[in-house]
Amino acid sequence: MQITADHALIKAVLDELNRVYGYPVWRDPLPAIDELVSTILSQNTNDVNRDRAFHALRNRFPTWEEVMEAPEEEIINTVRVAGLANQKGPRIKAVLQQIHAEVGSFDLTFLADMPLEEARDWLLRFKGIGRKTAAIVLQFALGRPAFPVDTHIYRVSGRLGVRPLSMDVEKTHQLMEELIEPTDYYTGHLNLIRLGRETCHPRKPDCPSCPVRVLCRYPEKTTGE
Repeated sequence: MQITADHALIKAVLDELNRVYGYPVWRDPLPAIDELVSTILSQNTNDVNRDRAFHALRNRFPTWEEVMEAPEEEIINTVRVAGLANQKGPRIKAVLQQIHAEVGSFDLTFLADMPLEEARDWLLRFKGIGRKTAAIVLQFALGRPAFPVDTHIYRVSGRLGVRPLSMDVEKTHQLMEELIEPTDYYTGHLNLIRLGRETCHPRKPDCPSCPVRVLCRYPEKTTGE
């Protein structure tokens, strides 16, 4: 890997976040199929409502086979708290049906042994599964080196100057995986999200409290001085 200014910038940012925030741990890892469904539920909602919908789904249908066979309306009503239930319910049912038809079960551990890009492409074939969802499943359920870019990381990476502001989310996934060392994917993902949630807000970023403000290239930042 050729070291560039952008490599050095993101490395300095992640090192400082590790120093300030520490090394976070993802919630208890879920089986890959559970993580996949949970991440579908997380789209356009917050973690609290995602978890409420996921637990409601697991309580209502103890097995994924039951979810797969349930009427769409029942799934929709069960996950309604996550928002966009009319999309997410049928999507979950369809993905489960496709996986079961291909694999014969819901065990996705075989993806841990596939070449990384083949495993990613396998997940991306399913409607509603984008690079973020695939990367979360690969990284946090299967221990594969993949870097998910959510709305916080997309915003923060643009403001820091790590990516061109015009770059779309799809290309940002690829760029971040190129710029960041795989060993930093796990903590880097979690700490950048924390930065986005706690400090680098969409409308009024709290620049004076930002732990990486001296590294940030955001032209509209305020120093508080």
